[in-house]
Amino acid sequence: MNRRGMRETLVIALGGNALIRKGQAGTIEEQFANLKGPMQQIARLSMDFRIIITHGNGPQVGNLLLQQESCCDVPKLPLEILVAQTQGQLGYMIESTLDTEFMKIKGAQSKQLVSLISYVVVDEADPAFQKPSKPVGPSYPEGAVDSLPWPVVKTANGYRRVVASPAPVTIVEKQEIRKLVAMDFIVICCGGGGIPVIREERGFHGVDAVIDKDLASARLASEVEADVLVIATDVEGAALSFGQPEQKFLRHISCVQAEQWLRQGHFPAGSMGPKVKAAVQFVREGGKRSIITSLDAICEAVSGTAGTEIRKHGG
Repeated sequence: MNRRGMRETLVIALGGNALIRKGQAGTIEEQFANLKGPMQQIARLSMDFRIIITHGNGPQVGNLLLQQESCCDVPKLPLEILVAQTQGQLGYMIESTLDTEFMKIKGAQSKQLVSLISYVVVDEADPAFQKPSKPVGPSYPEGAVDSLPWPVVKTANGYRRVVASPAPVTIVEKQEIRKLVAMDFIVICCGGGGIPVIREERGFHGVDAVIDKDLASARLASEVEADVLVIATDVEGAALSFGQPEQKFLRHISCVQAEQWLRQGHFPAGSMGPKVKAAVQFVREGGKRSIITSLDAICEAVSGTAGTEIRKHGG
């Protein structure tokens, strides 16, 4: 129970590999099969906790961009529209798989589920817009670079379009999410980090950008006063010297320790860095604890026996 005498609220952020694993083609059949494990665990957790699910969408948006490039006769859609499309797609897949898992739990009643198309406000003065850094979409040969209408970066597979990755300022639907959770809905939202929008007086307009899913999840968790943030990924937790002979996975650490190792470069910007930053941010803003864990150990991580747990003063 939390300080308000209610069941604790978990925000569970699923990485893109929850649907498409390394080496897979990414068929719908594969994606549904991959969802079963995490959804089994979330179904069990929902018996004792209130649940909000966020998720990545990188592979799905990438596929939509590839499809756009392969058919010049169809007008191309901006990135924020593609993010909205994947929020609907993945919300449906998560809902239907989770509902099936509820039916397998003896004596359990099916939960109310809802997926929200979610906007996330960003600051148009964010420095990230001056230095786009997030690769998206297909790879291009060097000879095609000069004819492209957007900035590119050279990668191991060729040149790719880059867009800004600004910090999330606020979740537009936070009040609605808070009310739905209080009514015991399981809410699926902020897919792919949310649809990035900029305020325009009382309205909003979308921008070509990608918001980090984990940072958006931390912002959401703080704004709805969640108790625990769970970041589920493809490794067992955060590690020092990852991939090296001296690699050491971390179990219980403080915000100060996490920030120190982050500055020392133990958590790279393109992988574990944003996860640790998001985990620390949530705890600094009042959350009880953050956990970085594997997709196969979500329940164990919540119970305190797996993953890297970050608290204000450590374990």
